Amino acid sequence: MRRVSVFGATGSIGESTFDLMMRAGGAEAFHTVALTGGRNVSRLAEMARTLRAEVAVTAHDDCLPALRAALDGSGITAAAGPEALLEAADRPADWVMSAIVGAAGLAPGFRALRHGTTLALANKESLVTAGPLLMAEAARHGARILPVDSEHSAIFQALVGEDMAAVERIVLTASGGALRDWPLDKLAKATVAEALAHPNWSMGPRITIDSASMFNKALEVIETREYFGVAPEQIEVIIHPESIIHSMVGYRDGAIMAHLGVADMRHAIGYALNWPERGELPVARLDFAALGRLSFRAPDEARYPALRLAREVMAVRGQAGATFNAAKEIALDHFIGGEVGFADMAGIVEDTLAALSRETGLGNAPKSLQEVLAADARARALATGIATAVAARRAG
Repeated sequence: MRRVSVFGATGSIGESTFDLMMRAGGAEAFHTVALTGGRNVSRLAEMARTLRAEVAVTAHDDCLPALRAALDGSGITAAAGPEALLEAADRPADWVMSAIVGAAGLAPGFRALRHGTTLALANKESLVTAGPLLMAEAARHGARILPVDSEHSAIFQALVGEDMAAVERIVLTASGGALRDWPLDKLAKATVAEALAHPNWSMGPRITIDSASMFNKALEVIETREYFGVAPEQIEVIIHPESIIHSMVGYRDGAIMAHLGVADMRHAIGYALNWPERGELPVARLDFAALGRLSFRAPDEARYPALRLAREVMAVRGQAGATFNAAKEIALDHFIGGEVGFADMAGIVEDTLAALSRETGLGNAPKSLQEVLAADARARALATGIATAVAARRAG
């Protein structure tokens, strides 16, 4: 029986993973080692009981009493906090879903690789902030990283049986998010609710807003560079409003391999869960006659400055990825909190990158996870100051 852990079990990716596990036999088919979540401890406990997990961990210490109460009599260990997350990652598992959002998912993913596990990576920040270190850690322990972003799973599948030397281009598709058809001069006034109204995908709030700003796609551009090892100039982004083509790989003979499917994250999760086989998945099948047509348009970098910033980050590398991601998370926090505007987020990130480029060796490659986390903390502190200043100007 395969040993499985899910980090970020109560988020949208975790829920889809749980759904697929249950459809495949649940506790009778999988030995669930660890499930982790945030403040939704009732759901975390329900999942843990259903899958008969060894341990359930909430990221928040103050939620531990509620989690213990919800698991009382089950025999499942309840734990809380960052150290407990790492201890859960130390429990050997054959397959680990890394779906904790943000830099918080970095350390558990690294720790899980020590066991030579298969890491299903939905935490894009891991590659953005520490790509070379993460790939080296996997190689050191004979572990495998499988991409779970729909775009990178699509690329991975389009590369099966192919020679990377024959790859000419990789095309990442983007829905364009909730605000893709808004007049440019109105973006600055977009509210959180408006940015959350994604036309195609059902995702968590942070990633949905990142989709509207294209910071999500900017992170994916950097991920593509780090995971597949292609040159930045080989990576393209195209707006594809229907979200049917999840990404494409172009080869030197002019052929394009595209991965198509309905907008359902269970495609990518199920591929990683069943790899190297293809299992039957409970996703809708495409009806091409009903679909009618697929459309595309080039992204406007005036609308999506995050894409330009991603190119600059790839040119610098080093600590620039960690800085970019940390500043993005801080800017997003302030937008969700109503302190800064939608259009202010890119400026906060750009100003943070510029300031740290002047003050430190931004291009110096981090030699350890600790250095990555230090760069992350430094960037967060600076971005918080910049965001606070922006909020003060708006208020005044």
